Amino acid sequence: MTDLAVLGIRHHGPGSARSVIAELDRIKPAVVLIEGPSDADPLLHFAARPEMEPPVALFAYDPNALRRSAFWPFASFSPEWQALRWADAHGVPARFCDLPSGALMAGPSEAADEAAAPDETPDRTVRDDPIGQLAAVAGYDDPERWWDDVIESRLDGQPPFAALTDAMAELRSDSARADQLEQRREAFMRQTIRAALKTADSPVAVVCGAWHAPALTAPLGPATHDAAILRGLPRRKTSLSWVPWTHSRLATASGYGAGVTSPGWYHHLFTAPDEVVVRWLTKVARVLRHHDLPVSSAHVIEATRLAETLAALRGRPLAGLLEVTEATRAVLCEGNETAVAFVQHDLVLGELLGAVPEDAPSVPLEVDLRAQARSLRLKIDALEKAITLDLRKDNDRSKSVLLHRLGGLGIEWGVMREDDVRALGTFRETWTLAWRPELAVAIVDAAQWGPTVRDAATARLCDSAHSADDLRTLTEAVGYALLADLPDTLPETLDVLQSKAAVDVDVIRLLAAIPALVRAVRYGDVRNTDTGAMSAVVDTLVLRACAGLPSSVTSLSDEAAARHRMHIDEVHQALAIHARTPAGAATRDRWIATLAQLAQRRDLHGLLAGRLARLLVDAGQLARADASRRFAAHLSVGVTAAEKAAWAEGFLGGSGLLLVHDPELLGVLDGWVVSLGEDDFRDVLPLLRRTFGEFSTAERQNIADQLRHLAAGQPRVVEAEAIDPERAAGVLRTVADILTGARP
Repeated sequence: MTDLAVLGIRHHGPGSARSVIAELDRIKPAVVLIEGPSDADPLLHFAARPEMEPPVALFAYDPNALRRSAFWPFASFSPEWQALRWADAHGVPARFCDLPSGALMAGPSEAADEAAAPDETPDRTVRDDPIGQLAAVAGYDDPERWWDDVIESRLDGQPPFAALTDAMAELRSDSARADQLEQRREAFMRQTIRAALKTADSPVAVVCGAWHAPALTAPLGPATHDAAILRGLPRRKTSLSWVPWTHSRLATASGYGAGVTSPGWYHHLFTAPDEVVVRWLTKVARVLRHHDLPVSSAHVIEATRLAETLAALRGRPLAGLLEVTEATRAVLCEGNETAVAFVQHDLVLGELLGAVPEDAPSVPLEVDLRAQARSLRLKIDALEKAITLDLRKDNDRSKSVLLHRLGGLGIEWGVMREDDVRALGTFRETWTLAWRPELAVAIVDAAQWGPTVRDAATARLCDSAHSADDLRTLTEAVGYALLADLPDTLPETLDVLQSKAAVDVDVIRLLAAIPALVRAVRYGDVRNTDTGAMSAVVDTLVLRACAGLPSSVTSLSDEAAARHRMHIDEVHQALAIHARTPAGAATRDRWIATLAQLAQRRDLHGLLAGRLARLLVDAGQLARADASRRFAAHLSVGVTAAEKAAWAEGFLGGSGLLLVHDPELLGVLDGWVVSLGEDDFRDVLPLLRRTFGEFSTAERQNIADQLRHLAAGQPRVVEAEAIDPERAAGVLRTVADILTGARP
């Protein structure tokens, strides 16, 4: 019988990868079988293409349920990947031998992702961590360190497969019975091996997770038994493709079942030709210098000596990640944990992004996305990159349109800076771009809406507009239609918005919808889009909000008053932009008139009453002298000090310029604060501190200077002999309690 060589490996292990290469060179198999979905065999030839740069992943998805998917990742240091490359280099057929993806994904949805990576955790108890069991037997409390010593740090290429298979056989004999999925997987692998043995004229090599090795070695047992296990195997229709992957997604911290703790370190172990520790610490120095930390060649030399000394003291064959990290912390980072974190993120984990050939199978939406990115010179990269777009330039505007369309489809390749999102109109946008592997899933998910980015974004927007249950979501959809340059969707979206606004009586929802729609109008102006219909909707929403405000501001709680103030501020600011058109100016006049009527009422919450007075001053509808008199009146009426402070907070909040330029107003506030009793002062102080905390440093300094010159332009001088030491001591104690946070 033709020989069978089962090479049990650890997924994504550089030591395993080297051992696999050495063993394949030694036995020269006629066929190489690799653990992976057997229906992906037609895609294996792409692995040999020079454009295929790991890390990459096989991606399987259900065309009828696009969110149901699974991945099989490969790094350059993955033994399975190296087996594929070896087979191609030697002209040897390579095939996957595991269950087809449709069978692996036919079970419960939560099992789909696990199917791609479960071999280190195929069952409960011992099978949860077989490597941990072996490490414990060897006297190690850290399974990663044991594996690193025995396998990953091996440079001699001696095959460990027979010993690992025996060890796993012992563990399997003590573990619980395999579940149905595992039994079916191993039965299918044996059937594939039998088929290969019938046609091969030299050894058949099987590269699989170490846990499966004992179940796949000769003798394989009767084929009828495996056929019975596979009878009734469920299937699901799937499509497969290659997608780029990243080192961070290979990490255990990402939730990947077969992940490793340090993919960047393992990549270095596999690719460094010699002087592993020296080369690594040189990379560490480069990272630290990139973060503006001083590191010299002397630091690298000393860190290398320390790492090698630690390894010798611990009886390790080579310095491992633990030793080089300790040397990095002590010498290169001088105990600075922030600097160590830079190394962990940039090197130990790393963020290498793979690439796949452009002609590899993919959904049409991805083909269109990549073609547009290429034409716009937007590089798809895992590293974060900030770009600033000038919307007056055609190419920059096209980039903005693409990124907005993708965002609406849930493909968050780019994230726009928050300040630009909230801006009421600008020719500039700042984006942060970073391509993540999970975006491959988002692309497949979005493909249900159309074959191109534009078609998919259009269909998704129309669906969102009809399913939206609040006005704010609808107005944001209108804004998205402009940002994503989808004008054909505007009539339908605006009709839905008009119909829902006509029956919505919630003033807060009406107010919340207005700023987003005004931003949409302004963005339309930037892009030379006809926004007349949207402006009309803004006018309608403001009219309805003005009609509903008088009844909505009665008997408000503190929380409700703060919410009303926030929305009124946002609408007031938005209408200042909207008023640049004749129709918008009339709408703003109606808004100002409504605020003026509300400001006359005596039943308003103090925070809201003060805010309305301030908005009227800023709009030129209330003279400063009248504002000072109104301020003084509200600080003298028969209400609690806290209610007076709320009025002051509403009036002064956001800007201290009024106090800087109006000594009379400042004098009213100063006199009121001075008149407060001890208990009232304690109650009012947090509110005043919050109000003044919103002022800029320059405003606070100017206010302090004004307070020193209130008396006819002369400094206010307190005679030393007029101070009562006993009373002053009480003041000092109170101030000390406030500053230290102690309870008085």
